[in-house]
Amino acid sequence: MTKYLLVILISMVPLIELRGAVPIAIGYGIEPLMALGICTASNMVPVPIIYFFARKFLLWGSKQKYIGKFCAFFVEKGEKAGQKIVKKTGRGGLFMALLLFVGIPVPGTGAWTGTLAASFLNMGFKSTVAAVSLGILLAGIIMGTASLAVFGIF
Repeated sequence: MTKYLLVILISMVPLIELRGAVPIAIGYGIEPLMALGICTASNMVPVPIIYFFARKFLLWGSKQKYIGKFCAFFVEKGEKAGQKIVKKTGRGGLFMALLLFVGIPVPGTGAWTGTLAASFLNMGFKSTVAAVSLGILLAGIIMGTASLAVFGIF
């Protein structure tokens, strides 16, 4: 039970997320489809909180004395991610761009950053959740396949 709890918690941690949790889960011997399901669901848990509250908190916090620099860093990161997505696709391709931004497992992209970027772009909640969910699933499939190859299961 401890390994499942650890995988769930790792899936919710910013910057690590599912990208780190899937290889750990497979390394622990959790069946790959079970690992993908657990990590995907766990990585989605913070998405509504980020969408509805993170932007407001970060904008408020960036003006505060002690946490200002910390919050300003994340405001800048969210705005840059949003601008990067719009620059590459325009507003019309925002859904697919967000899906790929979250789904291609490279450092600095993922559900946390993608959701924050979507909130800064005023993308609708339902569209954000759908794009981020599909992106997380894509990232999970990529990481699961890579992990199975590394662990010699393929």
